[in-house]
Amino acid sequence: MAVIEAEQHFLDQVSLDLPWSLVEAFAKMPRWQPEDVNRAAEVIAGKLRGAGVPVEVHRPEVYLSIPQSASVTAGGTTFRAKPPSSSLSVPDGQGGRLVRLDANPKALRSYSRDIATLFGGGIGSAEEVRRLVAGNIVVMPGFGNPALTSLIEEWGGIGLIAVNPGVDIHWGTCTTIWGSPDLADLPRKPGIPVVAVNNPDGQRLMEMAAAGGEATIRTDLTEGWFAQAIPVAAIPGAVEPERFVLVHGHYDSWDVGVGDNATGDATLLELARVLWQGRAGLRRSVRLAWWPGHSTGRYAGSTWFADRFALDLDRNCVAQINCDSPGCRWATSYHETRAFPESAGVAADAIRDILPDADIRTLRPPQAGDYSFNNIGLPSLFMLSSTMPEALRHEKGYYDVSGCGANIAWHTENDTLEIADPAILLTDVRIYLLAALRFANAEVLPYDWAATCDEFLATIARYQAASDGLADLSPCTAAVEALKADLPALEGADPVRRNEALLRLSRILVPVNTTREPRFRHDPAYTVPPLPTIAMAAELPGCKDDHMRRVAEVELMRGTNRLLAALEEAKRVVAAAL
Repeated sequence: MAVIEAEQHFLDQVSLDLPWSLVEAFAKMPRWQPEDVNRAAEVIAGKLRGAGVPVEVHRPEVYLSIPQSASVTAGGTTFRAKPPSSSLSVPDGQGGRLVRLDANPKALRSYSRDIATLFGGGIGSAEEVRRLVAGNIVVMPGFGNPALTSLIEEWGGIGLIAVNPGVDIHWGTCTTIWGSPDLADLPRKPGIPVVAVNNPDGQRLMEMAAAGGEATIRTDLTEGWFAQAIPVAAIPGAVEPERFVLVHGHYDSWDVGVGDNATGDATLLELARVLWQGRAGLRRSVRLAWWPGHSTGRYAGSTWFADRFALDLDRNCVAQINCDSPGCRWATSYHETRAFPESAGVAADAIRDILPDADIRTLRPPQAGDYSFNNIGLPSLFMLSSTMPEALRHEKGYYDVSGCGANIAWHTENDTLEIADPAILLTDVRIYLLAALRFANAEVLPYDWAATCDEFLATIARYQAASDGLADLSPCTAAVEALKADLPALEGADPVRRNEALLRLSRILVPVNTTREPRFRHDPAYTVPPLPTIAMAAELPGCKDDHMRRVAEVELMRGTNRLLAALEEAKRVVAAAL
């Protein structure tokens, strides 16, 4: 679609003066210790007020795990290391025999707990891996991520050394707990020490493992409840002020974190300035939020906001737009744009209308970022922003990372001012602004629920084929087809009733496509497959004994019921709007 005159007026107001001043300020401010994070929030709030934009600063207490130091001692040598957030803190050391596992190089940044995905085909059965790992310290290529950490602990490992792909060590996090824990989350808190080392040191440690060597891991982390600031700028709409778009990103970072995520914070700042100045031209409101606790609290800031304002989000939020790592050096491609199917068209059109020749591909968002709103059912778009073209990344010999526009400075001390590119940042600011405007100003909310139904049908067909005839998902297929057939009738509905129906559909269809937990709870931080409650159908052929197959069939029956009930409710929503 083409940019209309009202949108162009907003786009023409975009400048780098204010946002680049924040990038430069944050390039001198480490932002992972709690007191430094709060100081950074004051900078954001001050710049908003200086631009005339009202800001409310919430100050919740959230649970954080803050890495301080780590090392690995083996063969008489002490190797430098970094502990991921939420590693077990063992300053006095955890010793044990080293054992090596080999990772699937294509899954370095995967959050999957599937053994074949993480390790490839040659690892053996789960029972064989348990016998190898139990009672030992595992050293293996990759990042010490939540899914991998939880598996190693489940298999009886007493520690994990993640060998990063390059000469630098990357910070990260290793807990599957999403945000501050509740009582049900606590058993999933990591109970083993985890560290990351660089590749040269890791190769030596893997050689020691092959020779039957031993190692001692030392980690030092500070954990507890900390008051952290959450600045929120609310830009009121002129027609439907109670309804709003949520645009957000994290402002805590590892070290000074320019590409991850000072550039994102600057993007939000400029959106707030431009939207505030043009607020008379907004139909719906826009709220812009800056999160702490992304790195050290596993999305604790956005999760607190989702919990604290859950009912308002449920009633009134028309979309959430995540802003992470825009405007980075060499990041001129959009082939990894994340969006749910109902929002993917808006994302792609916003990019194409700013950059007509852009390489665009929309993908399902992973269980990552600050996507803390899936259980509420918010239509969602964007996560990581523009990225490096694959050919250029390979030319530079860069391995795969999860931010900074594919610059391997991600989560290291090297994520400094030169990682940001002003021209690319200006482009990305305009893309985010245009996407936000199209949710804020559309008379009819621009969701494509037919595209969601198409994704559902493809997912069901894939699971059905993988089940080898052990599952019958035809009732699910029929229910999705029936819903899709009803959707065109909404076009004849009164716009107010139509928008209400479109919004209610999101509260039904987004959770059933992205979550296992009930609404208003948070799924663990590892990969959730599409339509997760029926994903068990694809695993039935792998159930080796009759008992486990029957247990899996019970799970599939319950999951099928949840999906069918959701689809029936969605049909009722459509019928009620007519």
